Amino acid sequence: MQVRFIDPDGGEHLVHAEAGESAMRCATRALIPGIIGECGGAMACATCHCYAEPPEGALLPPPEAQERDMIEGCIDTRPTSRLTCQVILEPALDGMTFIVPASQV
Repeated sequence: MQVRFIDPDGGEHLVHAEAGESAMRCATRALIPGIIGECGGAMACATCHCYAEPPEGALLPPPEAQERDMIEGCIDTRPTSRLTCQVILEPALDGMTFIVPASQV
């Protein structure tokens, strides 16, 4: 499956993803600008904040309380803000698009 990341400069990065992999792991493996994943996916830093775009983003379950709390501390949040460490990729999300906020770089 593939996931699309759009960096703040508008550059598109199509990345191969494995089912069961977090979107953060996929992004850091592909060296996507602005997605650092400093805490390694422990939901302790929010350096993997992105916007999960529809239509696939609408398929995600809502963020749980800890993720919502971490997102509240991010700059430039939107209703589609997610921590990519908490988005586990599955076949239904093939083609999903994440936009990296300018505040992440």
